[in-house]
Parts: sequence; C-alpha cells; structure tokens
Amino acid sequence: MTKRNKEKPAKPKGRMKRRDYEAALRPLQAELCHLQSWIKASGERVVIIFEGRDAAGKGGTIKALTERVSPRVFRTVALPAPSDREKSQLYMQRYLLHFPAGGEITIFDRSWYNRAGVEIVMGFCTPELRERFLTQAPEFEKTLCNNGIHLIKYWLEVGDEEQKARFQKRIHDPRRQWKLSPMDLESRRRWYDYSRARDVMLDATDTTWAPWNVVNSNDKRRARLNVITHLLAQFPYEPPKQPVVNLPKRNLKAQYDDDKTMHGRRWIPTPY
Repeated sequence: MTKRNKEKPAKPKGRMKRRDYEAALRPLQAELCHLQSWIKASGERVVIIFEGRDAAGKGGTIKALTERVSPRVFRTVALPAPSDREKSQLYMQRYLLHFPAGGEITIFDRSWYNRAGVEIVMGFCTPELRERFLTQAPEFEKTLCNNGIHLIKYWLEVGDEEQKARFQKRIHDPRRQWKLSPMDLESRRRWYDYSRARDVMLDATDTTWAPWNVVNSNDKRRARLNVITHLLAQFPYEPPKQPVVNLPKRNLKAQYDDDKTMHGRRWIPTPY
C-alpha cells in the first residue's frame, strides 16, 4: 500500500468566478485534445475512475474533461443497477466489457467500487462480500496495470455543509430536480456510514500501482481544473504537429440553387 501524504491540506480558497474558470479551462481542454492525439497514435489504454459521495461533482468534472474531445476516444461509462443476470456473474465481469481497446480512454462514473460504498452502506451486499472485494480489488488492479492499462483513480471529497447546500439546490431548482433520487436523500441521512465506508475502502485499496488521488471538490470549478491538470501530468504526450489545411473551393460546374429548394419546407417556429 502507498504511504499516506502527511502534508496538511491547503487552506480552502474563495469560490472561483465563472470568468476565471472558463479562461483557465480553455487551454486545458486544448491540452486534452493533444493528449487524445497522443493516445490514438501510441495505442495506449487508459481507465479513469471517478468516485465520491452523491453531489461530489463527478458528473460536472467528467463533462469538463470530455466536452471538447472525441467520444470515440474518451468513452464515458455510467452503468445502471445490475440486472438479475449480471448479479449472477463474477462481480467485475460487467465492468470488463467496457474496458478500452488500444488508443482509447474509458471513464467510469462510479465503478466496481460501488461494492465498497453504496452497496455496503445501503445493505445491497453482505459484509463478507465487501471484505472479499477489498481483498481482491488490489490484485485485480495490479493485473490490469501489469497488462499495460493505465489506471487512474479519483476520489472527489465534498464536505458535509457543501453536500447539504447542493441537495437543497436540487430540491428547489427545476433544472436540477432530476438529479435528486430517493437514494440521494438516504445517503444524506447515512453521512457517517459513508464516511466509515470511504475510509475502509481507501485504506484497503490505495496501492503503489493504483493509488487514490483525493480531490477537494467543495469548489466544483477548482476541482475540475485540478483534476484535468493532474491527469495531463500523468502522460508524456507532446502537442502534435499541425498539418497545413486549406479549405477546398466549391465545384462551380456543379452549381445548384440549394436555397430555392428549401422554400415551403416545414421550418420550425422561431420565437427567439
């Protein structure tokens, strides 16, 4: 297991303004495009795991990571609850189906670590199954790494009061209400159970070959920037040489009145 970082966490900073966030995000997303080119050219395989409490900011972080890159390279996987058939399989089996081929990055929005989190807290698995998982997970991940897969694990840590505030926003904002589920509300009640499960999980599965990278996510914008910066630092990529591209001229011999043919079509109303 890895040695714990004994340095004190940095003091929290004030909330980042949207303008500053967007200015910092833009060049980082350009770098992600450079990383994408390197991943495709090198044939590397990458698995990125995002874990954390409900409302920790996993979805927003993944969106910031992927909104300017190709979904054919950066593939996001968010699996639903297992079916009856999947429950009878080996526990890791349904996750393996989504692993990357050469030149791909798979991002898991929650992963096999459900067993050490929501499943044990909500009573969906027995303590014996959780203990078996915590024993097997490090060896499973060592096998992945030994077979050339880059495995990067992020734990987004949100504080008690911040989670409460985010849940309140979901309750009162119609645009966010779809995010609020009965499981979310129950997780709020079981805050300390999740804390204990988190600590047991991190202690058992923080290894030298697949360490946990803990992210302060109380400020979502800073968390997203910090994750992307950390991810980029994990690979020896270089910006690709940009080819000279000239826009071709239209073939005037094939001229056609394409505006006239659209008259009388069923255009949608334009209230804006």
